[in-house]
Amino acid sequence: MSEFTEAMAQLAAGVAVITVRDGRDDLGVTVSALMSVSAEPPLVLISLASRGYLCEVLLRQDRWAASLLSSGQAAIASRFATAGRPSARLLLAGTPHHRGAQTEALVVEGGVAALEAETTQVVPAGDHTLFVAQVLAVPYVTPALQPLVRLRARYRPMGC
Repeated sequence: MSEFTEAMAQLAAGVAVITVRDGRDDLGVTVSALMSVSAEPPLVLISLASRGYLCEVLLRQDRWAASLLSSGQAAIASRFATAGRPSARLLLAGTPHHRGAQTEALVVEGGVAALEAETTQVVPAGDHTLFVAQVLAVPYVTPALQPLVRLRARYRPMGC
């Protein structure tokens, strides 16, 4: 681990699963690089490894969903972070989920919130690509649940 990577691991970040429908397939990946950019209009930003397949798909599919995971969903985060993972539908077998009305992407239920978004700007940034997107819908917000965070290379429940 480089000093830079180790330094960044000291910063706690929320964990989300980004999903997209690509034709007849569903794809997804775990991210801890999702942030709010603007309240009016509502914009978010995600950062994906440029060499990843989901990045390639998001360059041609503008609509996607972000499920912000709760503290009890570390197993889901791990499934979507594994290399060579199968279809998102298989990864979510037995997990409550639904298709987003605006995006047709899979939305994981039981998280702290979910967003459906449409990419408005793509910015190459080193070995990553940034996707700025307008929020089209917020399928749910569950403030009673605690968020899942990533800190020091581990998923951790947030204690409040």
